[in-house]
Amino acid sequence: MNHLKPIVRRTVTWSGLVTRPVTLGVRGFVVDGQRRIFLVRHGYLPGWYLPGGGVDPGESAGRALVRELEEEGGIRVEESRIFGLYLNSRTSRRDHVALFVVDAFTMTPSPFVPNAEIREVGFFPLDALPEGTTGATRRRIAEVVEGTPRADIW
Repeated sequence: MNHLKPIVRRTVTWSGLVTRPVTLGVRGFVVDGQRRIFLVRHGYLPGWYLPGGGVDPGESAGRALVRELEEEGGIRVEESRIFGLYLNSRTSRRDHVALFVVDAFTMTPSPFVPNAEIREVGFFPLDALPEGTTGATRRRIAEVVEGTPRADIW
């Protein structure tokens, strides 16, 4: 019977992932040399957000960040570091967001073209955020820029 223990353990682990999956997303904190932050406005949600998205199966969080920032804003990440991991309880009890601070980047030469997912993008002065910037986005800015205590909840 001992030979069945590893099989049972794997089965229980896999069934737990199917019935109670944990999801992971990434967001990028990108500030240019003029102290302007990069934000996006989605086509399916109101407000302005830090750019990012979901981590695909088999993809690392760092690779997802690189992919999402290039897709959403033409930003090529050169250096980044993880700032925090948050529970995104507004989405679900099992959704998490990894926030990365991008320390070095370049822009792709092609201009942004609005699409169904991302309607607008832009760099905005940290002290003059656009109307509709979400509360969570404002809290992350305060944590990174002003050093306010880091929250656990997105």
